[in-house]
Amino acid sequence: MSTQNQISVEIPQSVIAEVHQKLQECKALLAPYLQALTSAEKESIFKMGDKTVATVQKVKSYMATNPEFIPNYMNATEFLKDEALVTALDPLGNLATQLASDIKDTVILAGSEALAAAMFYYGAAKEAYDKGVPTAAPIYEDLSQRFIRRSYKKLPKKE
Repeated sequence: MSTQNQISVEIPQSVIAEVHQKLQECKALLAPYLQALTSAEKESIFKMGDKTVATVQKVKSYMATNPEFIPNYMNATEFLKDEALVTALDPLGNLATQLASDIKDTVILAGSEALAAAMFYYGAAKEAYDKGVPTAAPIYEDLSQRFIRRSYKKLPKKE
C-alpha cells in the first residue's frame, strides 16, 4: 500500500456551491429542450456516431445546392432542426463528459488516498487494542465492524 500522496487539494466550499448552482442553472436552462429515453428506446433507434455526422452534414449541404432530390416524404425542415440541435448540443455533451470524467477520476484518487489513510489509522488502533491500551478499545471495536472478513465456505460438490 503506497503512502505517496498524489493529490492534495482543498476546494473552497464557496467554489463547490457556485459550481453546483451553475450546473443546476445549466440543467434548468436546457430542460425544456432535452428528452430522456428509456433503455429500450435507445436500443431501437438509429444512432448518429462520428462516421455518420459527416454523412448528415453532407446531406444538409446537398439539400441546399440540390433541393430537387429532397423526397416528398422527407420533412426537410425537421431534418435541418435535428441537425442544428446535434451541432449545438454535441460540444456541450463533450464538455460535460470531460467534466464528469475529471470529477470521477479526482473522487477515485482522493477516495483511494483517504481509504488508505483510514486503514493505517485502523491498523494503529488495532495494534493499540492488542497491546491493551484502554482508550483504543472503543475505537477498535467500532471500526472493526467495518472490516469484518466474511469467510466464504466452499459448498459441497453436487454428485
